[in-house]
Amino acid sequence: MRKSGRISSRIAIGIGAVALTLAQQSNQPRPTCHYCQATYVPVSELDAYTAKAVKYGIVDQQVRSVDVGKSQVGVAMVTRGKLVAGIARKGAVAEHEQVSEVYHIIEGTATLLTGPDLVNVKKRPDSEKTVRLQNGPGWNADSIANPQVHHLKPGDVIVIPAGTGHWFTEIPDHITYLMVRIDPDKVVPTKGQKESEDDLKAVPTF
Repeated sequence: MRKSGRISSRIAIGIGAVALTLAQQSNQPRPTCHYCQATYVPVSELDAYTAKAVKYGIVDQQVRSVDVGKSQVGVAMVTRGKLVAGIARKGAVAEHEQVSEVYHIIEGTATLLTGPDLVNVKKRPDSEKTVRLQNGPGWNADSIANPQVHHLKPGDVIVIPAGTGHWFTEIPDHITYLMVRIDPDKVVPTKGQKESEDDLKAVPTF
């Protein structure tokens, strides 16, 4: 009887150890993107987008839009031409309701105003290409009340949360920047390497 009792105790201890291990494993953090591969974008591809922007006068081009589990991440190249200060442009302020943006300035300088208090807003049409494919629904406005003023230069980074207006008021010559878009609601479609290659070959229609 004693031997049987010892065996039963060992079984109980073993079961308890397994249960404890399983409980500990269940409490371990899990990847939010399960078995996902990394996405590589060579600088040659980014430069090709900039060259196309200069050739055809395109401002914003989405390079990739990648599903990373709980969110999507977009990568874009943006080139803006000269913008003289003091000239009012109706609807020049942009705001995106669900997509945040991060700019890394590569070349050129500019003055950028940001803030959430938009003046004279107008909804951006759902049919607009940038709404459908790049930054989702949002608003345009004529100005920003009590804005923050940023003087951007090469190497700078600025983070613009969803819901924050942004407005370039002066570009002495041009500015080129890499943009990362954070799309937690996945409101824009994904875009892979093949689609990017096709876009680079295509002649834009305006």
